[in-house]
Amino acid sequence: MNKEKKFSSRLGFILTAVGSAVGMANVWGFPYKFQEGGIFFLLFYLVFVALFAYVGLSSEFAIGRRAETGTLGSYEYALNSKNNKKEHSFISKNIGFLPLLGSLFIAIGYAVIVSYVLKALVDSFTGELLVVNSKKWFESFSNKDYSVVIYHFIIILVTLLTCLKGANTIEKSNKIMMPAFFILFLIIAIFILTLPNALEGYKYMFRLDFDKLSLKTIENAMGQAFFSLSVTGSGMIVCGSYLDKNEDILSAAKSTAFFDTLAALLSSCVIVPSILVFGLSQAGGPGLLFEVLPTILQNIKGGRIFAIILYTAVVFAGISSLQNMFEVIAESLMHRYNKIKRITALTIIGLVTFLIGVNMEAISKWGPWMDLVSIYIIPIGASIGAISWFYFWKKDEILEEVNSGAKKKAGEGWHKLGKYVYVPIAIVLSILALVFKVTF
Repeated sequence: MNKEKKFSSRLGFILTAVGSAVGMANVWGFPYKFQEGGIFFLLFYLVFVALFAYVGLSSEFAIGRRAETGTLGSYEYALNSKNNKKEHSFISKNIGFLPLLGSLFIAIGYAVIVSYVLKALVDSFTGELLVVNSKKWFESFSNKDYSVVIYHFIIILVTLLTCLKGANTIEKSNKIMMPAFFILFLIIAIFILTLPNALEGYKYMFRLDFDKLSLKTIENAMGQAFFSLSVTGSGMIVCGSYLDKNEDILSAAKSTAFFDTLAALLSSCVIVPSILVFGLSQAGGPGLLFEVLPTILQNIKGGRIFAIILYTAVVFAGISSLQNMFEVIAESLMHRYNKIKRITALTIIGLVTFLIGVNMEAISKWGPWMDLVSIYIIPIGASIGAISWFYFWKKDEILEEVNSGAKKKAGEGWHKLGKYVYVPIAIVLSILALVFKVTF
């Protein structure tokens, strides 16, 4: 892999990885589950996110850097590492398609919701969002077909433009978008803290409720941590492929987990206290972003400015996540089909994402699509990835790659943790999704 495809700095890599991880799971999934489970949810979440970053995220970074390519090439490398004759070449060449398909399907649905966010941003600029009934406003476009086509096209176009030169443009854009996301959400969180009864919201969020010390809370924390980090057997591999051999993978994984968790906590500090401050009913999913937040913004001084700030931050997070999804697919296409140029691969991905997604802009179609992805494709893909790295990839090689550039070396304990703890958890999550239709 040539040097132009590498990240220019460790900071650029971490911000890109954080940009890939931070998304709607942080903005609406985490706050809802946090307010439901209280301090027990947070404690379990921190345990799981530490585990998944330490072995799951670092192993995906490692295989990407070792194979120096995306999803398809990385699976092929890992599955053939113990077999010089490549007897299982058909399986090794094609097993990565399922995780890769997961990235494509996520991108299709994700682009729709980011289009909603862009509409909210535009309506914040015009002032419309601040004078309407937020529930009716959301229903006016979320219940209609082809309601955000222009916004949808803009999101796809901007994502493609920021992907054109691979690591270079993605790194540069994330150096702007990710700090902006944190700064903007921090501004909103500080302001919310000054409102009457905001402290009651914090007390509720961090409450010690022994009724929540349950299997359901553990399940929610485990699923949230797993998918918040985007450890899906595909997404983070391409980030690793752009990483220099001298960089510390374990340290980078920890930093990614830290900033991803910080983003989730900042979102919670905006949303959960506000629900109590304004006497709103608890909500989850899109309702938090498009019904609860507009209501909050309508009731605070300078709400229009804060609306612009907040939705700008979420658009940034959404585009950075889409960048990763597009990059994952493009890298694999270029690896498998050598004659395909980067601009051609990206154009194909953009067209497929737009043409399929534009037909599911109504939430009644988008919701089932994302359920399909989260229940079936992502958990299976993530399990395939975990099994591939810890059961098929040579132990000596994975340890060598993880330790390349590391200040504190991983040993047998790290590999056993991945093989006997991380892999079973990934499989359990797949069973919960497939058998019990649990969505994360």
